[in-house]
Amino acid sequence: MRIVRTLMAVLLLTMGITTASAQMPEYRFKQYTYLDLQAGVQYTVGEAKFTDLMSPNLQIGIGHQLTPIFGVRLAVNGWQSKGGVVGIEKHTYKYRYLAGGLDLMFNMTNLIGGWNPHRLLNIDLYVGGGGNLGFHNYEANDLARRDYPFSYLWNGSKLRFYWRGGVVFGFRVSECVALTLEGNLNLITDKYNSKYGDNPDGYYNALVGMRINLNKPYHVIEHNDDFVEPTFEEPAPMPAPQPVAQPKPEPKPEPKPVVKAAEPLQREVFFLIGKSNIQPGEATKIKEVADYLKANPDAKVSIVGYADAATGNDKVNDRLSKKRAEAVTKVLTSQHCIAASRISTDAKGAHVQPFAQNDKNRVTILIAK
Repeated sequence: MRIVRTLMAVLLLTMGITTASAQMPEYRFKQYTYLDLQAGVQYTVGEAKFTDLMSPNLQIGIGHQLTPIFGVRLAVNGWQSKGGVVGIEKHTYKYRYLAGGLDLMFNMTNLIGGWNPHRLLNIDLYVGGGGNLGFHNYEANDLARRDYPFSYLWNGSKLRFYWRGGVVFGFRVSECVALTLEGNLNLITDKYNSKYGDNPDGYYNALVGMRINLNKPYHVIEHNDDFVEPTFEEPAPMPAPQPVAQPKPEPKPEPKPVVKAAEPLQREVFFLIGKSNIQPGEATKIKEVADYLKANPDAKVSIVGYADAATGNDKVNDRLSKKRAEAVTKVLTSQHCIAASRISTDAKGAHVQPFAQNDKNRVTILIAK
């Protein structure tokens, strides 16, 4: 119970440390792969003093985080284990092993406190299993030749299935590196230490090391807070002509008609994901802009292409937004005979997002005035 209380206290402390930085809507989780490199000590359960049953231990693992909470890891652990005997001069014996298996990883800090790519401490609980290959059991065989009764003595190499569970504390150092502290319990068949015990054999590992992210665990969604939806004010009406006093009654001149300037026209031409060709339903919008330009010979049009930030990368989106703007320009010049000198073209890629809804940012905006 003390261990459970301590773990919960650490989780609550972690959540408190990261509360100030938890609200980061510009970051979105992305699956990532990582590498674990660790070394430590092992305690093998047996009939000897605790310190006499400790051995060096190494572990290497490669994992993949599928969601903010769940991931998997392939890990290889090994070096040596020890056993203890009672009643003869040599009380301990060692043998080698190599264990490989699959771990199911559960990020408890993300489960309780929400996902945060900049959290200082992450705690993973895991369960797993695999195969343990034991070999070099020479010292137990030497003891057996000295009349010690090993009930499950084995020689050569033996492959046995094992189960394990553990916890990993990850302390963030940088975007790509975290220091790790890991502890686990491994349960294996009773024949592992060559002795009969009427219960599974087991060993504990305590490991320190580092976790290296092989790619970023997030991508950034850029929001342009400075973008303002184009709006146009109604031109003020011209003042009515004031009557002029005439010294002599003369015919009043006819008032000149007030010519009202044409209001600017804006149209948005939307595209399918990853495409730059004009859809039939969007072509009518381009024709409306062309008709406006023909009716107003002094008017010009600006054409700006965009791409949505949730798809592709900057290089792809820059090229795609440019092609979308050029496609609209081509329709105006080739199909509607609008002079190129009346057209200005630009492309913003995904650096500017004119609409809050992501799919609407696959667009080219035309403003004629």
